Amino acid sequence: MKKTFTCIICPKGCEIETETGGEAPVITGYSCVRGKRYAEAEVTNPVRTLTTTVRLRSGLMLPVRTAAPVPKSMLFRCMEAVKAIELPEGPVKAGDVVAEDLCGTGVKLVACADGQ
Repeated sequence: MKKTFTCIICPKGCEIETETGGEAPVITGYSCVRGKRYAEAEVTNPVRTLTTTVRLRSGLMLPVRTAAPVPKSMLFRCMEAVKAIELPEGPVKAGDVVAEDLCGTGVKLVACADGQ
């Protein structure tokens, strides 16, 4: 199966082509090793940083994000888990851990801003 990606790792935006179906993906069009790694990850195990909000007991929303990328295939499951979180009243500081291990990924969910 052939896919074409625009690399997002650096400003060059290389058009990278991948072909899967053999032992290892065939990757062409990259101009650096970082681009090659990006394309390999996109065809073998794509990951994304999840950014969203959680509700504070006060009714306000607090922006949060994962501390590291999570598998793309788990984004909807992670969003369902985040939707169930309601933080107690009290100050929350940017960088505070909201969830220690989001959906068994080993990735923390952290606050992006201060909240009350």
